[in-house]
Amino acid sequence: MRQYRFVSHGLVVLIAVAISGYGAADLGLSVAARAGALSAPVPDDGGSLGNLAMGRDSVIIKPVSIPTSALPNRKAIVYRVKDGDTLDTVSRAFGITLRELTWSNPGLRLPLKLGQSLDLPPMPGVVLTVKPGDSAASLAARYGVDPTDLLGFNSLRADQLAPGMKLVVPIDPAFGPNLPSGVPADPLHPGQLMCPIQGAPIIQKFGPTSFALEPPYDGYLHFHTGIDLLAGFGTPIVAAAGGKVTATGYADYFGMRVAITDSYGLVEIYAHMSLASTTVGQFIQQGQTLGFVGSTGLSIGAHLHLQLEVAGVPADPGPLVGC
Repeated sequence: MRQYRFVSHGLVVLIAVAISGYGAADLGLSVAARAGALSAPVPDDGGSLGNLAMGRDSVIIKPVSIPTSALPNRKAIVYRVKDGDTLDTVSRAFGITLRELTWSNPGLRLPLKLGQSLDLPPMPGVVLTVKPGDSAASLAARYGVDPTDLLGFNSLRADQLAPGMKLVVPIDPAFGPNLPSGVPADPLHPGQLMCPIQGAPIIQKFGPTSFALEPPYDGYLHFHTGIDLLAGFGTPIVAAAGGKVTATGYADYFGMRVAITDSYGLVEIYAHMSLASTTVGQFIQQGQTLGFVGSTGLSIGAHLHLQLEVAGVPADPGPLVGC
């Protein structure tokens, strides 16, 4: 009996030791698992790999870039002229070029009037008003853009175009506008004017002068309304910018002259020619020959008088044409 009791006690001890060992092993595994969980991602919350995120059920999620600044406005800016405003100050204030300002306001005349409304593009391009007969295709061809880009930028369908509607046409300055035929207006220097006689020296600048042959203008007794380029008789004269020929023939002291209204709405007058090689209504590209140097009209020798008119008023062409 005593032997049986020793055996039973021994079995109890062995069972207790086994149970104790199992519990310790289980406790050790549990602690280890929990310790690992502190630094590992929770499966339900997803993980990460490089710049990708692992969502629930192992779905790969690409991070979304959140804009940090406002998206560009696509609506035309309507500006009311304030006291002291000029075309230069307005264009500088809105970060657009003088040509883009005049382009968006056809028929603009100076001086600006207080409270006058000006349409301004919110980015490089032009503000246009849809006219009867205009279509997305015809407008796109005129401005050298894709019809779907024109409509998409203005959030329109082709059947929604209506006369009187104002659209913004974004135009890359590297390409510029087209002539109605679809060819680039300014293929040589897009968005800029070029010198009509390359390398010709300027012999008279724009502004007040003591030269008695110049007529009075803007309160001055004598005023030169353009720049004079010295060149030999018969030297070809090319268009500073592409556009439509709006005048040709003899006129006052200009003599034989050609006037072009360029694609941005500026008017260039080429005077004292010996011969004009263009006709009224003709569309001409930048760099195309207009005529030849002469000494017609109020002139004392062969040269080209180049006059630039902005909104109907003479402006200094020197800084723009780069002669």
